[in-house]
Amino acid sequence: MVPLDIDLDSKNSILLISGPNAGGKSVCLKTVGLLQYMLQCGIPVPMRPNSHAGIFKSIFIDIGDEQSIDDDLSTYSSHLLNMKNMMKYADNRSLILIDEFGSGTEPNIGGAIAESVLMRFNKGHVFGIITTHYQNLKHYADGNEGIRNGAMLYDRHLMQPLYILQIGNPGSSFAVEIARKIGLPEDVIEDATQIVGRDYVNADKYLQDIVRDKRYWENKRQNVHQLEKQLDQQIEQHRQELESLQKERKSIIREAKEKADQLIQDSNAMIENTIRTIKEAQADKELTRLARQELTDFKETIDDRQANSEDELKIQRKMERIRQSQERREQRKRDKLKERHAQPTLNAPDGLHAPDGSQSQSQSQSQRQSRTFKVGDTVRLAGQTQVGEVISVNKNDITVAFGLIKTSVKANRLESAEPVKVQEVRTATYVSKQTHDDIYNRKLAFKPDIDVRGMRGDEAIQTVMHFIDDATLIGMSRVRILHGTGNGILRNLIRQYLHTVPAVKDYHDEHVQFGGHGITVVDLG
Repeated sequence: MVPLDIDLDSKNSILLISGPNAGGKSVCLKTVGLLQYMLQCGIPVPMRPNSHAGIFKSIFIDIGDEQSIDDDLSTYSSHLLNMKNMMKYADNRSLILIDEFGSGTEPNIGGAIAESVLMRFNKGHVFGIITTHYQNLKHYADGNEGIRNGAMLYDRHLMQPLYILQIGNPGSSFAVEIARKIGLPEDVIEDATQIVGRDYVNADKYLQDIVRDKRYWENKRQNVHQLEKQLDQQIEQHRQELESLQKERKSIIREAKEKADQLIQDSNAMIENTIRTIKEAQADKELTRLARQELTDFKETIDDRQANSEDELKIQRKMERIRQSQERREQRKRDKLKERHAQPTLNAPDGLHAPDGSQSQSQSQSQRQSRTFKVGDTVRLAGQTQVGEVISVNKNDITVAFGLIKTSVKANRLESAEPVKVQEVRTATYVSKQTHDDIYNRKLAFKPDIDVRGMRGDEAIQTVMHFIDDATLIGMSRVRILHGTGNGILRNLIRQYLHTVPAVKDYHDEHVQFGGHGITVVDLG
């Protein structure tokens, strides 16, 4: 089933269809007449839902052979009689359907009379569909308004009709090709070519080429239009997905920040309570042990919460940035204190003895009092293991920072301690052993190259997002993304995403010897 696209309006009311024999001209004509008559009889017709059709006052038909011995009518005479009635009664509310217009008599005079009749139809703005083989009618339709040429397409290579109506150009009769297909001797065809003139045959061939080229470029135009439409849809889809990813990313970062802030607040409160309990308990070992056990249980609860959270890694990175920012602030404070104050020393008075005769205890306490502390010293509470740093000295009161907690302690309760490496403190304070081991295993299994060729846009962006997060987490400085060249759509989407990632310092094409535009090299900072 091949549908027909036919358009008749007030500006172009007549369609002149030409083309090869057995190519579908008469079928097209009869299809239009049948559907129009069905429509005017109230019978549903097979058309597209958006089709439009008019209602005619009269329909005139000249199809087939109406010759009659009784009426003394030959084939041509019957055609002329029909033409006479059409010219007399047809108007701008009439539809005329004429098959093989002008045939049945000598071609030159038959073509001339047909052209003259066609002129009358055109001046009367009659609606009509006419089929013909005459060249003069094709030329008239090409040079006058109100009437258009149409062609039934024919596959010259397969030598078979396509039954496709194309409006805008006249069609070739393919007389030579059909004769050759039927099997007429080549010398007969050559003689016919000489008789009619090679220019005439070549003109017909050029007409065939024009129709063929027009069909080719029309198909190309439709394909390009379809691809552009699909491309616009994909670009819009990827834009929406990218906006959704950015919103989701901001939401995750905001939630991670809130969780990290809450975690720090809970940790600070717990540590302050523990220190206050220990200070109040003084020498009560049982209360001190219970306070330490409570702090240990709280730390294990935090570790479990981190291990079970799907945003664990993001929280850890946020906490690390907060810790570094806190360290920088504390360092600036210490630098300012060093500039403003001299570094005072504490010399405990000599000759202190305990009245109960506890000479060893007095000596130990006297030794701690005689110890000189200055800003930057590493100290710990007597009998404790937690290490802190002296940040200010005010006579006998020493301000010590235990991690993020600052507290004022008497000098006789402090003793010197060996500095603890920053990494050890960081691991013990902020990252659970399970998390630390997980990051270490990720670093061992991580590969600096990723291949996203063949993936859809959203799938590729999701994969690259996790890949960049993992690379940032384990401290990679450079990674490579293999996306291929193609049309460059996947490459542009990936680079649009990389442009929004704060951890990405730079990205560029790989060297031409190692992949060029098909690989994006990402520098992380």
